[in-house]
Amino acid sequence: MNKSPEFEYQIRAVSLTDVPAIANIYNWYVANTTVTFEVEPVSENTMVQRVKESGDSNPWIVLESAGQILGYAYVSPWKSRAAYAQAKETSVYIHHDFNGRGFGLALMAKLIDKARSEPIHVLIAGITLPNEASVALHEKLGFSHIGRFSEVGFKFDQYIDVGYWQLLIGNT
Repeated sequence: MNKSPEFEYQIRAVSLTDVPAIANIYNWYVANTTVTFEVEPVSENTMVQRVKESGDSNPWIVLESAGQILGYAYVSPWKSRAAYAQAKETSVYIHHDFNGRGFGLALMAKLIDKARSEPIHVLIAGITLPNEASVALHEKLGFSHIGRFSEVGFKFDQYIDVGYWQLLIGNT
C-alpha cells in the first residue's frame, strides 16, 4: 500500500471489473479536453476489447484507493509494422477530481517499471500542447522531448499541436 498526503492507494494490474471506472475517467477527457483526440464517448464494451486485445507485453495498471479507481495507465503498440514492435506508446489518465496529487507520477513510474520487464526498448508519449502538467510529469521521469507536430489534431473547433517525448529503457 502506498500513501499520498491524503490517500492510501495501491497500484495493480487492471481487471475487467475496472472497465466501467476506466471508461468513466476516459470519457470525461473525451468530452471536456483535447488530451485525447477521440470525440465520441467510448463504450464499456469497446474499453473491454481494448484491455483484452492489449496482450501480455502491453501492461495496463490502475490506481485504486478505498475501492475506487482514481486513475489508470497503459502501454500500447506505437505502430503496427513489425520493426516497431519494441516501441510502445504510454497513456495515463487520472480521475479529473484527483489531478495534481501525484497519482499520475505514481502510475507512470510503476508503468515504466513494468515495461522494463517486457521486450520494450523505447516508450513514447504523445502530449497535446499546451499541457504543462503532462510535460513536467514525463520530463521528471526521464522522458526527452523529441519533436512537435503543428496543428495535426482538430477538436472543439481548434487545431491542436502534439509534442512527442521518449524514454529509452533499452530492454532489448
